[in-house]
Amino acid sequence: MARRYQKQKRFYQPRIQPRINERIDSPEVRVLSEKGENLGIMDRDKAIALAKERGLDLIEISASAKPPVAKITSFDKFRYEEEKRQKQNAIKQKTVEAKQVQVSIRSAKNDLELKAKKANEFLEEGRPVTIMMVLRGREKANKDWAKQKLSEFLKMITIEHNILGEPRFGGRGLTIQITKR
Repeated sequence: MARRYQKQKRFYQPRIQPRINERIDSPEVRVLSEKGENLGIMDRDKAIALAKERGLDLIEISASAKPPVAKITSFDKFRYEEEKRQKQNAIKQKTVEAKQVQVSIRSAKNDLELKAKKANEFLEEGRPVTIMMVLRGREKANKDWAKQKLSEFLKMITIEHNILGEPRFGGRGLTIQITKR
């Protein structure tokens, strides 16, 4: 019996496809050499001929400039450098994931202390914490009591923290977000 393997889904970044050579639609371009030197504004066909003469490509770098900026370089080298730059930028973008702590109005004091301890750990790691006070049925009608219980829980959190905005009532109850000072 033959086994069938499912192909793993991978996140592929779209390839960089700038306009090159004849695909550049502007009649005039500002041309940069492979070393980055400004060669001035040229006719597009003249710039393409200059690039072909050097055995390279004319690549449009900035289409929004007037006139557009194009560089004489190898397309493979340009694409490699752009992909490398994108990877470096992706590494620099640090995403901080918010952690969530769910609390019920009817929770016992010990349960609340455990939840507060967990919130303290998340805040120590430098993560924002979303505290969700779960309300059921008729509890949703008594919002003042829920806010009081939430403020009592916030007092249990020992680490100094900032409250981001007012408590919001939504689908399952009351939510508030806090961060470490």
